[in-house]
Amino acid sequence: MPRPKSDSKFRAFMQENLLTMLTVIGVFAGGLVGFIIKNSTGDWTKREIMYISFPGEIFLRMLKCLIVPLLVSSITSAIGGLDLSMSSKIATRAIAYYFITTISAVVLGICLVTSIRPGQGAKIVEKRMESVDKASKVLTPDTLMDLIRNMFTDNIIQSTMFQYRTEIYENTSVSPPLPMEEWDFKPAQREGSNVLGLVMFSVILGTTIGRMREKGQLLQDFFTTLSEAMMTITSWVIWISPLGVGFLIAAKIIEMDSIAATIQSLGWYFITVMLGLFLHGFGTIAVIFFLGTRRLPYRFIAKLSQVLATAFGTGSSSATMPLTIKCLDGMGIDPRVTRFVIPVGATINMDGTALYEAVAALFIAQYREMSYSFGTIVAVSITATAASIGAAGIPQAGLVTMVMVLDTVGLEPKDVSLIIAVDWLLDRFRTTINVMCDALGTILVNHLSKKDLQKVDRLNEDPHELMELGANGHDKE
Repeated sequence: MPRPKSDSKFRAFMQENLLTMLTVIGVFAGGLVGFIIKNSTGDWTKREIMYISFPGEIFLRMLKCLIVPLLVSSITSAIGGLDLSMSSKIATRAIAYYFITTISAVVLGICLVTSIRPGQGAKIVEKRMESVDKASKVLTPDTLMDLIRNMFTDNIIQSTMFQYRTEIYENTSVSPPLPMEEWDFKPAQREGSNVLGLVMFSVILGTTIGRMREKGQLLQDFFTTLSEAMMTITSWVIWISPLGVGFLIAAKIIEMDSIAATIQSLGWYFITVMLGLFLHGFGTIAVIFFLGTRRLPYRFIAKLSQVLATAFGTGSSSATMPLTIKCLDGMGIDPRVTRFVIPVGATINMDGTALYEAVAALFIAQYREMSYSFGTIVAVSITATAASIGAAGIPQAGLVTMVMVLDTVGLEPKDVSLIIAVDWLLDRFRTTINVMCDALGTILVNHLSKKDLQKVDRLNEDPHELMELGANGHDKE
């Protein structure tokens, strides 16, 4: 007896969306379990919390393991498979999209924070935190120059493990103490992949392979095969995502201080940032996407549910990158576009971070009752944009770049501690927006580049096949 059509449709739907539903369930289950444990038991030690987060930590380590080989192979193979003019067109469209969305996010954040004014009347219990003190010992010129230094790495192998950083230190033998601008400095290496340097190297290598044509085909095949191998491993790892994100979120909630006290002291700040992220993600980006494709993005956002849930759980756009590429491949996006736009976007396109840093700087200025001019607001806009580009795609990476934005307003770096209580949660929401913006940008760039890519494909066809196409009239646009 044949099965009803409704039954077969349901089975097909479940097979297609099972992993997405499990990941979303994992997010909510992790949050619920975290709240129940926190409210029903006493304080947990750091070691006990570490035990809770251990499965999530393993999942995160597996994803991070894929970042460097996937990033280098994806960008190199994508650019190497296109000619220079086609690569430059895709790059120009992607960068234009990143620039427009980032500026829009900053302007929206500033409009909201100046309208709502969440810093007025806020009552915050100020704490001294070691991570904030460490982040405070940086200067804005050093941060900007380190960003450029990391782009032009002097050791590609070292860039897979470390980032360049200028460290400043006070000469305690001098009296009276010198201002920070006159402190001694030295080059140092900070643990973590120099993604910006790897992206730059991969772009140059891919361009070179493309110009070498037949001579570079062997290298092109190597990087294409490596990229496909990494995506195969990704398809295995993603089945752990429901478990991983659930444990990560549960551990973070247990680690929190009093939730009620945090909401009471930073409630309006939290609402302002969340409102900004929501309006940008489902308003501004949706409008830009519609203008470019004449289609609303919400159907695509629904298909990205598993990617967005993973981004929220891990708090890292870089770690989510393999899943984003895998998901877009399944949506039929050209792999040459996906493998170029997504790694670059995960590195330099941080809309949520830019909005958050602009709001945070002006929120702290309002809390300190510091007046600021229109010129200061413009300076915050520019600095927040630059800082978001320099922020690493890892959890709470905006802490260091936030110091740079505060310096623009004339605030003390230690004021970062005022907002640190809710930073971990807002970090997950802004990472989700960052990832969504990257994915929608890839779909938009793919749409705008479709005709150009078809021309490249036709030029790469066998001449005999081209003659047949011409004879049949199929080569006309």
